[in-house]
Amino acid sequence: MSFRTSFARWSRPANKTAFVASLPPDAKLFDVGCGNRSAERIKRVQPGIYYVGVDVSDFLQSEASYSAMDRYVRSDSASFATEIANIGEAFDAVISSHNIEHCEDQDAVLDAMCAALKPGGRLYLAFPTEAARNFPSRAGTLNFFDDPTHREVPSFSVIAERLERNGMTINKAIRRSRPWVYAAVGLILEPWSRISKKVDDAGAIWALWGFESIIWAEKGDSKSR
Repeated sequence: MSFRTSFARWSRPANKTAFVASLPPDAKLFDVGCGNRSAERIKRVQPGIYYVGVDVSDFLQSEASYSAMDRYVRSDSASFATEIANIGEAFDAVISSHNIEHCEDQDAVLDAMCAALKPGGRLYLAFPTEAARNFPSRAGTLNFFDDPTHREVPSFSVIAERLERNGMTINKAIRRSRPWVYAAVGLILEPWSRISKKVDDAGAIWALWGFESIIWAEKGDSKSR
C-alpha cells in the first residue's frame, strides 16, 4: 500500500479512499456519479478492481480516468435511476460520492444502487449534511445552495431508512464527518476562507464545518420488507 493511501486511511478513516482500500483487490465496483477523475483515483488505490462508472456528464474527467474504466455508461438525468437498474451486472461494492444531491429521484437511485449489489456487497455514500443549508456561502460550496446543480437536500434519516428497507445493514453512519487532522488544518485556514469566501481543494474547511455525511452499509442475503 502506498504512503498516500496509508495516510488517507489514517487521516480520513471513513472516506472513499478508506472504503476502496478495504475491498478485495479483485472486487467488482460500480461508481455512481463517477466524475472528478474518480476512476483514476480508485485504480491508484486498488489497481486490480473491475470498475464500472455511470454519470450524466464528463465532469472533470481525464484521459487517465477514461483509460482506468473497464466500462463507462452515460445517462441523461431523467433516466439516471433506470440506467443504474439496467446495468446488467452484480457488484461487490457500489460507491456514490456527492451524487445523490444532484439526482431527480433520490429514492429510485438508492433502490437501484442497492439492487446492483451482490448479497454481502457493500455500499459507500457521501453527501452534504442537512446542516449545510445554514452554512455560510463560499466559492467551492459550503452552503448547500452554493452549487446550482444541487437539487433536494438529502435527509440522513430518510436515506438510512431507505437503505434498511432494501435489506442493507448500516455499519458506519456519520452525520457530520470531521476527521480531526483535516479539521485542525481547517481551523488554521478558516480566517483565510472567511475573508476570501472560498473553500480549499483538500477539504479541510469541509472537515472543520462537518459538511459531509457518510454511510457505509452491507447488503443481506435477501431484501427486507
